[in-house]
Amino acid sequence: MGLRARRALTSLGIVLFLVFYIWLVIAIGTRVPDHPLAILAFYGIAGTAWGVPLLPLLSWAEGKPMWGRRGPPADTNE
Repeated sequence: MGLRARRALTSLGIVLFLVFYIWLVIAIGTRVPDHPLAILAFYGIAGTAWGVPLLPLLSWAEGKPMWGRRGPPADTNE
């Protein structure tokens, strides 16, 4: 799959993931205790944590391995 197609698929995946993630955060957020610090902690963590599950998808979109090297190096002109 080409780089352009991977990026397009990744863009669609990010939008779908964020729609689901926002729906989930809102659903769970209604059950958070009505204390300002609890609300701040929940939405602070939820607002930051959304990027972590997307890291492998973004790495795949760029054609780079997520952790470490897999396979031969990209440039073998030594």
